[in-house]
Amino acid sequence: MKKFLILLLGSGLFLSACTKNAITGRNQLSLVPESTLQQEAVTQYQTFLSQNKVVSSSSNRDAEMVKRVGSRIAAAITKYYASKGLSKELSGYHWEFNLVDSKEVNAWCMPGGKVVVYTGLLPITQNEAGLAIVLGHEITHAVAHHGQERMSEALVAQGIGVGADLFTQGNPKVNNIFNAIYAPSAQIGVLLPNSRQQEYEADHYGLIFAAMAGYNPREAIPLWERMAKLSAGNQTPEILSDHPLDSKRIAKLKSYMSEALKYYHPVNS
Repeated sequence: MKKFLILLLGSGLFLSACTKNAITGRNQLSLVPESTLQQEAVTQYQTFLSQNKVVSSSSNRDAEMVKRVGSRIAAAITKYYASKGLSKELSGYHWEFNLVDSKEVNAWCMPGGKVVVYTGLLPITQNEAGLAIVLGHEITHAVAHHGQERMSEALVAQGIGVGADLFTQGNPKVNNIFNAIYAPSAQIGVLLPNSRQQEYEADHYGLIFAAMAGYNPREAIPLWERMAKLSAGNQTPEILSDHPLDSKRIAKLKSYMSEALKYYHPVNS
């Protein structure tokens, strides 16, 4: 394993796989094509929906709200990327937003814009702006390629060969890594577990996207205060956790607020 890592780190392949994220400007390891992940995500998403109770948006106000809020944020993101000449970064995104009947306090977004919100999250978000903050956060994880980055790091750590045809060859180790990172069953805790740096990025740009969609970014503070109460007494020390401490997250959100408010123009529901 050590020999493999030394070889990979010293190779042009590894260097060429380090790409600068178009929005955050941070260099990321990117060994698996986004298009490949999107194809796999469609399969995972459809399987998940078929095995869980999807709430109909035609007969349920909460489900309709999820679609409405999600669609507004997707439109804001599309406009934001277009304004920077980066529309190609969203190639292959076909947005879907579904509410699933579950007591879990959770939401997630797969590559390609496949989104699920659990009914158990809604008592915590309480309103459309609170939901928008969560959806902005989760969608940012996808468009900022955070899962792709984590998967690439996992491939390197396990010494698995890299290539665009890994999935089509049915490589079980690669599929296991995909499932560990993207599969809904792997979503632990309140939100998708990522490195603290990725979490702060998702908070930062998620706040902006929610504001661009017409939702008050100030709602992020009471939302995360409610999240903090939910996890009171059960939070892992930050040094041992993928997520920031609630107090540090809230402080960061406050520091992002003036920037996010520049994009905020209220719209009627």
